[in-house]
Amino acid sequence: MDVLDDLLAGTRARGGVFNLTIMDPPWALDIRDAAQLALATLVRGSAWISRAGLQPVRMEEGDVAVIVGPEPYVVGDEPGTQPQLRIHPGGICEPLPGAPIDYSARLGVRTFGGRPGGAAMVVSGTYQLEGDVSRRLLAALPPVLVVPAAEVAGPVMEMVLGEIQRDEPGQQSVLDRWLDLALITTLRAWFARPESHAPGWYQAQSDPVVGQALRLLHEDPAYPWSVAELADRTGVSRASLARRFSGLVGEAPMAYLTGWRITLAADLLRETTDTVESIARRVGYANAFALSVAFKRVRGTSPTAHRRAAAA
Repeated sequence: MDVLDDLLAGTRARGGVFNLTIMDPPWALDIRDAAQLALATLVRGSAWISRAGLQPVRMEEGDVAVIVGPEPYVVGDEPGTQPQLRIHPGGICEPLPGAPIDYSARLGVRTFGGRPGGAAMVVSGTYQLEGDVSRRLLAALPPVLVVPAAEVAGPVMEMVLGEIQRDEPGQQSVLDRWLDLALITTLRAWFARPESHAPGWYQAQSDPVVGQALRLLHEDPAYPWSVAELADRTGVSRASLARRFSGLVGEAPMAYLTGWRITLAADLLRETTDTVESIARRVGYANAFALSVAFKRVRGTSPTAHRRAAAA
C-alpha cells in the first residue's frame, strides 16, 4: 500500500453521474453540477475549459480533464461561446435560450444534445466526495488539469462511452468502476508531468529510503512507530531518515504520521458509530484521551465535536 493507493481507496465512485453530450459548433456546456471531482474527455472534437479566475485550458480529442471543486465551469469550442446547455446536479440537462430546438431532445440513456453525428462528443463522469482522505487528495490537484491522450494509459474514458448508453442490471456499478480506473490512470500520468508540481509525498515514493518509510506508515498506521524503528527498517541512521524525509515530504516523519492518523480518525468518526476509544486504538492511540489531545491540537476541535458537525 502506497500513499496514492490509500488516498484513492478513500476516493471511490459511488453512484457517479455520467453524461454524453453531442453538439455542433458553435457549442458550449455550462456545468453547474456542484460535483467535488469530475472527469471529462472528448471522443470527437476539441474544446476549451473556462472557469472564473483561471486562464482557459485547451483539450484535444482523447485528452482527459480533471476538474476539482464544485464551482461552475464552461466547456466549449471557444472560450467565449455562449452555452446552449446547462448541466445541473444529478446530470439534469437544461437547454438554454438560443439553443437549437433539437437540443431539447434526449438522445438516449444519459445522452443529450443534437444529432448523433455531431462534431463534438463530450463524455463526463462526476464524484460526490466526502471525507478527509478524499480532501487530502483534492488538495494536491489544481482546479483544472488536462492530461494528453498519449499519456493516459489506454483509451479509458472511450471505453466508458459504450457503457454510458446502456441501461442494464448492475450498470451503475460498472460505470463507477470505469470512472475509478479513469481517475487512477489520469492522476498517475498527471503527477508524472513536470508542470504538475506533484506533492512531496508523491515524489518521495520513488526515493528508496523515504518511499519505503511512507509505505510502512501507510501499511500499518496504528503501529507504535518511532524514527528509530523507521530508520532501522529502512537501513539508515535516524538523522539521515529525518533529514531525507523532511526534505522530500516537507514535514518530519512523526508529524506526517500524526496527520495521517488524524485524517483516518476523522473519516471513521464521520462514517461509523464506533466509539472514540475504539477509533483511537484503530489509528494508533492508546485511548480516547490520547486521540482527543492529538485531534484537538491538529484540528482545533474534539473528536466528538467533529462527529457532531459531520452529522449535521
